[in-house]
Amino acid sequence: MSAQNENQQRSRRPVRVWVDGCFDLMHFGHANALRQAKAMGDYLIVGVHSDSEIEKNKGPTVMHEEERYAAVAACKWADEVVRDAPYNTTVEILDKYNVDYCVHGDDITTMADGTDCYQAVKDAGRYRECKRTQGVSTTELVGRMLLMTRDHHKRKTSVGASSLASLSTEDLGSFSSGPTKASSNTGVSHFLPTSRKIVQFSEGREPAPTDKVVYVDGTFDLFHTGHIEFLKRAKALGDYLLVGVHDDQTVNAIKGVNYPLMNLHERVLSVLACRVSYSSTLNAIVTTQPFFGMIPLFYVDEVIIGAPYSVTKDVLGKVYKVDIVAHGNTPAETDVDGKDPYELPKSLGIYVEVENPNASVTTEGIITRIIEHRKIFEERQRRKNAKALLEAEQERLQQENK
Repeated sequence: MSAQNENQQRSRRPVRVWVDGCFDLMHFGHANALRQAKAMGDYLIVGVHSDSEIEKNKGPTVMHEEERYAAVAACKWADEVVRDAPYNTTVEILDKYNVDYCVHGDDITTMADGTDCYQAVKDAGRYRECKRTQGVSTTELVGRMLLMTRDHHKRKTSVGASSLASLSTEDLGSFSSGPTKASSNTGVSHFLPTSRKIVQFSEGREPAPTDKVVYVDGTFDLFHTGHIEFLKRAKALGDYLLVGVHDDQTVNAIKGVNYPLMNLHERVLSVLACRVSYSSTLNAIVTTQPFFGMIPLFYVDEVIIGAPYSVTKDVLGKVYKVDIVAHGNTPAETDVDGKDPYELPKSLGIYVEVENPNASVTTEGIITRIIEHRKIFEERQRRKNAKALLEAEQERLQQENK
């Protein structure tokens, strides 16, 4: 590269990109949208709508706004998070944050009155599209949880197989119309994992010879702020964080017929997308005003896909030499043989318990929120399906007018 080109590269103003959304039950589909948006520029600002704005335009949220702000801030592609972002994206909001353009998925999103949320920025030529991740959505995840209260869901399945995996589209009943052109995000998940997607989410960093390797494991189902805080505290114990994610059959054998709600690859992608720390010299990443110079640091460094439920010699030595095995300060369920899954690291003196202030946020607790307010969320699903039909019709008309 010539000296002139080097100077031009240094003087080029960073491209600032805006993405906004609800990010309810933050999942790998959301993370993939942020990954794609970040690749279109240099600095990614993520606007997150408040509970009241979402209630007005879509219906009630599962996760509260503070939980949603924290979940988005923990995604490694987000450089800055803006609280209480307006539901209707305007040129004024882009100008306020010195943004070059807005990015959204290749589907229409409308206000309560049916108008396109992004029409203003489209008209201004400051709109870009990314590919929506097929096979996952918040609506579909809520549908899976609603199914947990249906008697017919507790069907006989093969040993070690989750009953959720055997569901047909018809099983979703009144709260899903199935994956159709008009409503592609409301059926049973048909996410197809690929090696490319794993690579896109991975860091690919090996531990340095002097790095202290920390190992943690778990189900990480419905990845949430309780998981995020635990991983952040585990990473602080060393330099390199290795995370074991149990396979579907193992989780089902330990936790029971309804688990896991998300399959192994969905859960692995959620873990890989997680940032677990920030520079100690910086303030909170969640802001209400423009904030520059955010430098995200440590990530989940590597994942063992389908890790055994009990920590073994292979786990401690075959991937990397593990120095610390960490677990939350909640009791671990015994393995199928009745033994403590952390017996080996405890005997070696490398087991550490981690206090988790967010331990009250659990996968079971999130499911309880849905079940206790079943009628509210079934109505939410109905409203979203009706809205999806209107949005699909608008998209069809737009295509015809091109």
